[in-house]
Amino acid sequence: MRKKVLVYGLCLLGSICTLSAKDKKDVALYKDPKAPIEKRVNDLLSRMTLEEKVMQLNQYTLGRNNNVNNVGEEVKKVPAEIGSLIYFETNPALRNSMQKKAMEESRLGIPIIFGYDAIHGFRTVYPISLAQACSWNPDLVEQACAVSAQEARMSGVDWTFSPMIDVARDPRWGRVAEGYGEDPYTNGVFGAASVKGYQGDDLSAENRMAACLKHYVGYGASEAGRDYVYTEISKQTLWDTYLLPYEMGVKAGAATLMSSFNDISGVPGSANSYIMTEILKKRWGHDGFIVSDWGAIEQLKNQGLAATKKEAAWHAFTAGLEMDMMSHAYDRHLQELVEEGRVSVAQVDEAVRRVLLLKFRLGLFERPYTPATSEKERFFRPQSMDIAARLAAESMVLLKNENKTLPLTDKKKIAVIGPMAKNGWDLLGSWCGHGKDTDVAMLYNGLATEFAGKAELRYAAGCATKGDNKEGFAEALEAARWSDVVVLCLGEMMTWSGENASRSSIALPQIQEELAAELKKAGKPIVLVLVNGRPLELNRLEPISDAILEIWQPGVNGALPMAGILSGRINPSGKLAMTFPYSTGQIPIYYNRRKSGRGHQGFYKDITSDPLYPFGHGLSYTEFKYGTVTPSVTKVKRGDRLSVEVTVTNVGARDGAETVHWFISDPYCSITRPVKELKHFEKQLIKAGETKTFRFDIDLERDFGFVNEDGKRFLEAGEYHILVQGQTVKIELID
Repeated sequence: MRKKVLVYGLCLLGSICTLSAKDKKDVALYKDPKAPIEKRVNDLLSRMTLEEKVMQLNQYTLGRNNNVNNVGEEVKKVPAEIGSLIYFETNPALRNSMQKKAMEESRLGIPIIFGYDAIHGFRTVYPISLAQACSWNPDLVEQACAVSAQEARMSGVDWTFSPMIDVARDPRWGRVAEGYGEDPYTNGVFGAASVKGYQGDDLSAENRMAACLKHYVGYGASEAGRDYVYTEISKQTLWDTYLLPYEMGVKAGAATLMSSFNDISGVPGSANSYIMTEILKKRWGHDGFIVSDWGAIEQLKNQGLAATKKEAAWHAFTAGLEMDMMSHAYDRHLQELVEEGRVSVAQVDEAVRRVLLLKFRLGLFERPYTPATSEKERFFRPQSMDIAARLAAESMVLLKNENKTLPLTDKKKIAVIGPMAKNGWDLLGSWCGHGKDTDVAMLYNGLATEFAGKAELRYAAGCATKGDNKEGFAEALEAARWSDVVVLCLGEMMTWSGENASRSSIALPQIQEELAAELKKAGKPIVLVLVNGRPLELNRLEPISDAILEIWQPGVNGALPMAGILSGRINPSGKLAMTFPYSTGQIPIYYNRRKSGRGHQGFYKDITSDPLYPFGHGLSYTEFKYGTVTPSVTKVKRGDRLSVEVTVTNVGARDGAETVHWFISDPYCSITRPVKELKHFEKQLIKAGETKTFRFDIDLERDFGFVNEDGKRFLEAGEYHILVQGQTVKIELID
């Protein structure tokens, strides 16, 4: 009997082992979290039908104008096999419902990737990107992007369409607000910092999301600053100006890119195989994917490249654009193009591979759902608001401070006037995520808190942001006459910058300028506080103002930092990342132009040819004295090491932060170069009486070298100049 039991037990054990092995064998490799991602992608691809593959290359929307009572209906409208959705909600519930459909109702259970435009914050809205660049603090920007990632991922968003790194030199273009100014290197540094903030070291972490470099490429060169229009960009300019930030962003690990709307010298960005395949994929080795901008494939018809949507789909896909955002070109025509032999299955497989790779890297196959949390757990965490305040403070630029009008240390009566003083919405700026005006600390309230017990405040709106109603002028003038100083808060509405927000003039509306002129009659000092999303024409406001503080559109927590600068509690440290023209008629005007054939001629006859405030301008309440710029050597050969140092001493009475900009100039080159090129910057806090050393370690190929029209870098023997704060050091490169 014992023998029979033993035999029976062995048989049972063998059956269990056989069943376990069979079960293990039946589990698809792509579902095994321990298997290498590449093998999982290959396995999943091998199981997919052509129709399933095509659906992975499309992006629809979920949540816009969604009625909470019709959540089920909303989900029913979207196919379970869809590759991606733009998610417009702040609560993960709807996302999870849709993801459940994808996981359980699609044949292979492929999770959806949810994207959203979190440009300068998700709900905790930070200063606009142009302002962030003026902080010259990429580490702080990285922290802000990490907060955006945490809020977005906890709300159901896996992927942000940010950062925007379009070099922009025409402030009439509304989208200058979204990028980091006029300099290629600056855009690259802040773009890379943003990528690191969004993605961290592990894309699958529950507080990180995929980044998307946009708009690839040259969108900022739109003619006359008008959106969506033609851009004339030579290959030389493409390489030496517009591509550098993208190369830096790709090297930083950006998961995706977004194609641009613009027609680039006859070939639209969304159908441009040279930039999307030759450069991005082949030369730079990017293994992520490209998503179109909204409807960009459809717009190839408007641009005159394709007569039909089917032809547009062929042009975009064969050029290297993997995902169609809301053109419905791929879902309707890509399978047909394959069946006709115009697109190969191998091309489709390669595109789908790139999309699946990101989904695996994000951990969506293991954790397709977003845990439910409260808004308090997700948004406005104390450390998030602290980062918002610090970034706002460091982004603000003191443009003018005549007769040391600021700080306001002895003023007892302050008139706070202007349409921006008690205005929440316009402080958020364009592309403000899910920000609300009720989230915003208003400028007047910031001043009231800052000067509580120190000064009395009196408020008058004076006028609206636009129009011709002067009924509020009298009250404003009365407040100005009562006061010791006028804090005049003027600026742009949030809708005046951003996408499709081009302006023929970058001056503020006449009603605001007239209000300033009226207040000047009071004879009191005027501190002009500017809220805007682009450089402004200030040639009429500048003479009226005793001090000018540019605070940009500072987001939810900029009021107290602004007030802190006015009181002197905070020493301003921002410097311009984009030139302020004297007049709109000077545009385009930027620091790194090429030399004129006649340096003594070619100037405007009716106005100055100089900007009102140049790139890098920004005042402090203390004074910094630069020592002599000292190179380690003055003659170098290829491959040699070269470093340059300069000491900076705070000779004033206040602690302050100073940014040192290191420029390179190549006076003579076989391809003419800009008068100077920013190659490095560093910001340090220097206490009163303290001296700090700033150092630039020069890579000769990277920093002295240049690029030709085919993207090949070269380094020529000869004389190079290093420029810092009015000093020039000559370095000779010998063969």
